[in-house]
Formats: sequence, C-alpha cells, structure tokens
Amino acid sequence: MAKGRMRGLMPSTHTQFARSLRRNETDAEKVLWREIRNRNLNGFKFVRQYPVGPYFADFACREKTLVVELDGAQHAENMRDAERTRYINNAGFSVIRFWNEEVLRERNDVLETIVAILENRLTEACNTTRFSPATEQVQ
Repeated sequence: MAKGRMRGLMPSTHTQFARSLRRNETDAEKVLWREIRNRNLNGFKFVRQYPVGPYFADFACREKTLVVELDGAQHAENMRDAERTRYINNAGFSVIRFWNEEVLRERNDVLETIVAILENRLTEACNTTRFSPATEQVQ
C-alpha cells in the first residue's frame, strides 16, 4: 500500500490506514524501526505512521518535532515529496529523508545523522543530507 495523502478520513479510518502501512512496511522501515523503537536511539521516543495533516510520516519524534521519511526509487525527484515536506515543515516539524538503500547499507551513518538533528548539531537545511528544518516551531 502506498503512503500518501488521505483527505477527509475519519479518525478510525486514520488508525486503520496507519495500521495497514505498518503491516506493509518496507525492509528499510523494518530495519530502522528496530533501531529507534522503545527509546533505543539515545532515549528519544519515536512513533510510526504518524499523521501530520493529510500525510502519514514514516517515523516521528514528537518531542523534538522531527519526521524521518524513507524513500524508494519511485521518490527520485518527486514533486509531491517536496510539497509534502513543505506541508510538514509548516506544521512545525523538521524533515529528514533517507533512501531505503542508505538505511540498509549505511545504517550507522543514518542513525548518527538522526542523532545529530535530535541533539541540535545539525540545524541548517542541507540538500546533501536531504534535511529540511521546520519553518515554525510548535510549542
């Protein structure tokens, strides 16, 4: 099932859709979830398939307002992803995107990048790391 925009869903439908996304996760999502669940990553709590407006973020750390998105080849130069990132940024969340292959082959580098953001060592937008800081902070 593709992740994406779901307009006008009722809360129970949101929950059902999020559950179906979790049941159909990619190998990269499984690998990353094992590393970040249960506060395994420096004590930061993450959730999966977190709704942000009409979108479902792959992973989110609500405490630090960070969304982690994993992308497959279908996302290369996808304008919808840019729109999605802008929306999530405007909702007060920073967004970091990784390619599925990065997670599978360079897991430690991916985790270190996430920690750098969570610990405010990486704060500036960067196309190389595909990091987009929030445009406003949620209080």
